[in-house]
Amino acid sequence: MTLWLLLVGVPLVLGLIAQARVSGAFNKYKNVRASSGVTGADAARDILRAAGINDVEVREINDMLGDHYDPTHKRLCLSTDVYNTPSIAALGIAAHECGHAIQHQKAYGPLKWRMAVVPVTQIASQMLPFVIIGGFLFQISGLLTVGIICYLVLALFQLITLPVEFDASRRAKVILQGMGMIQPGPEASGVNSVLNAAALTYVAALVAALGNLAYLFFLRRN
Repeated sequence: MTLWLLLVGVPLVLGLIAQARVSGAFNKYKNVRASSGVTGADAARDILRAAGINDVEVREINDMLGDHYDPTHKRLCLSTDVYNTPSIAALGIAAHECGHAIQHQKAYGPLKWRMAVVPVTQIASQMLPFVIIGGFLFQISGLLTVGIICYLVLALFQLITLPVEFDASRRAKVILQGMGMIQPGPEASGVNSVLNAAALTYVAALVAALGNLAYLFFLRRN
């Protein structure tokens, strides 16, 4: 029980803390208007245009904090609050997603690796519920090995994700100030708070995958 709390419980708590920090930072800075008055959608289009990217669609989605760049269909999807709002949080998130589009344009290595493992990661994620039910409830030992393989894939994906996300945030901070959308001082500090909080969620996801992996290794040995 103690081992379970250490390897699974602690990462779970870290994940909850990370999500709370993201929500807290976003809710705080989504109400702070940027002096430039530029909305997230306008910022995204301006950044993409400045980078010479003309084949990426900027689309509004109804999914709070579901903002993402889809490299397969070349879509930059922004949640309603980010798309329509000229806030510090909106600009930070929009610029971050543009950072992924720029990575794609420049064939950034870690992004290419992440794209390559996405199909395998999806299969591993879909298999896990069956592994958990069969391995834990019905004590089918062979499924523990399958579970270990699944979590190895997920841990690899999360490990590759870290440099991709950190680099996108670094690009966002530089671009926003360079293009005059965010001013040095409190505005830049607000963008840093939002993006740094988001980065913690990726660290928490990696820790969670490693914790589950270690726990399955322990069960298999015993």
